[in-house]
Amino acid sequence: EVQLVESGGGLVQPGGSLELSCVASGFTFGNYAMSWVRQVSGQGPEWLSAINTGGDSTYYLDSVKGRFTISRDNAKNTVYLRMNSLKPEDTAVYYCAAMEDYPSTDLYEYDYWGQGTQVTVSS
Repeated sequence: EVQLVESGGGLVQPGGSLELSCVASGFTFGNYAMSWVRQVSGQGPEWLSAINTGGDSTYYLDSVKGRFTISRDNAKNTVYLRMNSLKPEDTAVYYCAAMEDYPSTDLYEYDYWGQGTQVTVSS
């Protein structure tokens, strides 16, 4: 059974930091590019960041570039999203997603999705 399980969300003050984790199982993690996607309540999903299978190429939405960092540990089947300088507009449910081979910003191309973790940025 394929699973992607996110964790690390929570309530944080503006300017604070969080690190999200996503643990994969049920497929060959090292063969899959990974992305983080977020969805604000009442809005469509928004691609944020992607990392290639080897972890040496990363991609970011302009609005999070310089604040968010994606990384992966293939030995642990885990992808991370380090989020710094958080803003209230970063409040959303954050999902990880997997697609074979090369990453894409097209969410329809992703094969597997996690259940999401809530991030709330508020004072």
